[in-house]
Amino acid sequence: MLLVRTEPVSDFKYYHRIATQIANGGQWGDTYTTVGYPIFLAPFYWCFGASIWVAKALNLVLSTINNLLVLHILEKTGIRETLRQRTFVLYVLFPMNIYYNSMLASEILFTTLFLLGTYLYLTDINYKYVYIGLITGLNTMVKPYFPLFALAIILTDFLGHEKLWKSMKNGVVVLLVTGVIIAPWLYRNYKLIGEFTYVSNNAGIVLYINNNTQNKLSGWMLAEDVENSVVNRPDYNLANSTQKNIMLSRDAREWIMGHPREFVCLGLKRLSKTFIQAGDIDYAFQGSGLLPFLQVIMFRFSEFVRMPVFLGGVASIVIHTLLYSYLTVGNRLTKRSARFVLNFDGGKGRLFLIITFLMFAGVYFITEGQSRYAFPTVLSLCVYAVMGIEGVKKLRG
Repeated sequence: MLLVRTEPVSDFKYYHRIATQIANGGQWGDTYTTVGYPIFLAPFYWCFGASIWVAKALNLVLSTINNLLVLHILEKTGIRETLRQRTFVLYVLFPMNIYYNSMLASEILFTTLFLLGTYLYLTDINYKYVYIGLITGLNTMVKPYFPLFALAIILTDFLGHEKLWKSMKNGVVVLLVTGVIIAPWLYRNYKLIGEFTYVSNNAGIVLYINNNTQNKLSGWMLAEDVENSVVNRPDYNLANSTQKNIMLSRDAREWIMGHPREFVCLGLKRLSKTFIQAGDIDYAFQGSGLLPFLQVIMFRFSEFVRMPVFLGGVASIVIHTLLYSYLTVGNRLTKRSARFVLNFDGGKGRLFLIITFLMFAGVYFITEGQSRYAFPTVLSLCVYAVMGIEGVKKLRG
C-alpha cells in the first residue's frame, strides 16, 4: 500500500465521493447504484477525515478478518490438515488479496460479509438462519443480487440430504430477514422516487449494455451506441430513474429471448473476462506513479500466481460438480471417481463452496464480467485448485 499509492478511479472514485458526502451530512447517494460500501466508509470518514488512507486502513482490517474467517471455514470443509494449510497459505498470499487493499472497491467488504455468512452457515448455532438473513440484507446493500445466497443455502441443504420443505423453510427465513433489513432503504427510495424502487436502479443499464448486437466483446459500452437505443427515445428521457431501469431491463430481456445463441456467446466471454483474462492492471496501479517496468513486473508476477489457480480451480470445480451431479442422479460413484472427490460425502462445506461459486458465475454470465468480480470466489478456487492437484496425484498413484 505504501509503495503502490493508487488513486480512486471510476466506481472507486464514486464510492469515495458519496462516502465523503454522507460524512459531511449530505444525501446518501441516489438510486443509481448500491451505496452500502460508502455508508460503511462514512462514519470512519466523519471520525478520521475523508481520506483514501482511512479506507485503505479499513481494507487491512477487513482482510485480516477475512483470513481468520477462511481459517475457520476450512476447518469445516472436511479436508485433511495438510491440504487446509496449503489452501490457507495460498489464500492469504494470493495477489488479489494483497493489492486489493490499495483500492476503494466494495469487493473486500462484500467478501467479508459473504465469508461471515458462509462461516455461520457451516456452524451449528441457534437462530443461525436469522443471523444469515441479517448478513444477507447488509450485503444486498453492497451488491443487489446477494439475496441469491438464500438459494445457495436451499440447494446445499437439499443436496446435503435435508428434506425439501426444511430446506425451503431455512431459505425463506433468510429472505424474510433480508427483507426486513433492506425495508428502510426501500422506503427511502420510494419516498425519493415516488414508486417502489429496489436498492438500486443500475441493473437495467448493466443488463442492457452487456446484451445487445453491437456488444461484440462483452465489455462496457455507451448505451447510446446500441442500435435503436432505448436511451434515445423521448419517453425514456422523460422517465424517472426507476422507469428508465424498467425500460432498459425490458429491452435487454427481449433481446436475450430473441438472440439465445448470441447471449450464450456473450455470457461465455463475460466468464472469460472474470476468470481468465487479466483486467486488474487497469486499476491496480491507477495514479500510483510507479515506474511502468515495475508495474509490468508486479502484474506479471500476479498473473503467474493467479492464472494456474483460477484455471485449475475452475476445472476442478467443473469436475467435482459433474461428480456431485452423478452421485445425486445415479446414487453411486465408481471407486476411481470417489478417490478423486476426496471423501466428498463428508464435505457439506465443499459443496457450499461449489454452489456459491456457481451462483456468482451465473450472475456474471447474465450481467457483466470483470476481473475484480472474481474476488469473492478466490476461496472456492483456491480450495478446489489444491483439491484438484491432490486428486490427480491420487489417480496417478
